[in-house]
Amino acid sequence: MTHASAAPRPDRPGASCDAPVLLVADPDEDLRELAAHGITVVRAADGPSALISVGAGPPDVLVVSARLPGVDPVTLINSVRRTLPVLPIILGIGTEDADIAMRALAAGATACVARPYRVRALLTLIQVAHGGAAVPLLRVGDIELDQVAHVVRVGGEPVHVPLREFELLRFLMQNADRAVTKHEITRQVWRSDGRPPNNTIVVHVKRLRRRLGDDEKHPAILLTVRGIGYRITAGERGPHSPPPIAH
Repeated sequence: MTHASAAPRPDRPGASCDAPVLLVADPDEDLRELAAHGITVVRAADGPSALISVGAGPPDVLVVSARLPGVDPVTLINSVRRTLPVLPIILGIGTEDADIAMRALAAGATACVARPYRVRALLTLIQVAHGGAAVPLLRVGDIELDQVAHVVRVGGEPVHVPLREFELLRFLMQNADRAVTKHEITRQVWRSDGRPPNNTIVVHVKRLRRRLGDDEKHPAILLTVRGIGYRITAGERGPHSPPPIAH
């Protein structure tokens, strides 16, 4: 186990008195950058180490990778839930982890977040879980994105939005009514500083419009800003707009 922190706390070495303690059970990522945001980060590279760390002193928030070695992540969540029924547990998932995500949520996971992790998304979930002032729900018109439950609703009804499109929608809604560039989207959603993937963003925007019930030929919600990128706004769907794609 490793720590990333600046000030000690009596009940856990390397922790700050007021800083939330985040236990990251992940073989690949240690999230040290969160220490700069006042969060004490403790890392466990496998399932057995995570269980030992939780037993030694429960964290304020637990992040578990869907690809955690040593102990199945759902088994780990079940084990933790038996003794810590209200501990916030965030599952880090990839594009192939939909089945694990469903089983983990059924076992008591609090929320899911895309992996590789994005600091901004994790900070929001950690602040909500730790009683901070962050807003778990993003709303633009009749579109609602629940950052904790990882659910999108249109007009109050849940719609099916895969992980990458969920992250794209989240970024657009966090910047509602502002044109965001393709480079910003590439950096924040695809976590790359290179050129935007050829047609990838266009394809995902097209799919997202269909899922939200926005007219692909004459969009009123997810708008193309020529020469810049995209903007989401609380527009009204036209009479020929398709219905949102339900769960």
